[in-house]
Amino acid sequence: MLINSFLTYLAHEKRYSPLTVKSYRTDLLQFQAYAKSAFELDFLEIKHTHIRSFVVALMDDGINESTIGRKISTLRSFYKFLVREGKTNINPASLIKTPKVAKRLPVFIESQKIDQLLDQSEYFGDEFSSIRDHLVIELLFGSGMRLAELIQLNDADINLYEGSIKVLGKRNKERIIPVNKQLINQIHDYIELKKLQNFNNNFTTLIVTNVGSVAYPKLIYRIVTNYLKFISTHDKRSPHVLRHSYATSLLNAGADLNAIKELLGHASLAATQVYTHNSIERLKTIYKQAHPKA
Repeated sequence: MLINSFLTYLAHEKRYSPLTVKSYRTDLLQFQAYAKSAFELDFLEIKHTHIRSFVVALMDDGINESTIGRKISTLRSFYKFLVREGKTNINPASLIKTPKVAKRLPVFIESQKIDQLLDQSEYFGDEFSSIRDHLVIELLFGSGMRLAELIQLNDADINLYEGSIKVLGKRNKERIIPVNKQLINQIHDYIELKKLQNFNNNFTTLIVTNVGSVAYPKLIYRIVTNYLKFISTHDKRSPHVLRHSYATSLLNAGADLNAIKELLGHASLAATQVYTHNSIERLKTIYKQAHPKA
């Protein structure tokens, strides 16, 4: 009951995305199960020592610092909500320190490699599923949109005349992303091909499954990982890697950081500045290769 009330608050008042709400639910159910098995306590009986014990158990299981930090953040938000609702007087999670996370540069793939993948006809066939897969890669790299944003995209969100895409981002914030004419033409051809499939449904989402149903996260992950393995040796080959690649390509081409922030839908410039580190590393590499004193 408490979890459901909190998730409803996140979805309707905070306007968090379904994927974010699902993540909060997973974290809370995990902690609830731990509290029951380890201490036979429910949420309103929890003290900060119990949460600390939960954190230690996660560390013993080899869970990384960023994941543990997210779970602590979930519990802080949850108990803050319970205090606001008058269910409890204290927030036990507020006394728990988040473990320090080593800063990691975003993983990206060079634009030349992605272009080579998309231009090679040997990787993509003529059937509907293959043309859809090609468009998924093109959209993620050509617009920098998030996985959740891609799944929510409707045919009507594509402005074929202005060459832009209307995206519904985090907290239901809309933004317009300009894309090149080649991608617009590709989207148009895909939509026409989708109509010819005569799917027995009325879904208006742009990206659909092989039977015309709404696309789901695992499908997009599978598409991306299946194709990126041809051009990348990175262990991480997720849709977000293409978002990182989009941002890094723009920055390397001289795009203004504030403009990239708007295109990505970041709430603050701090989130965008991480890409400058990738650009600096690239400049260092060029310096070492080209400068006689390097």
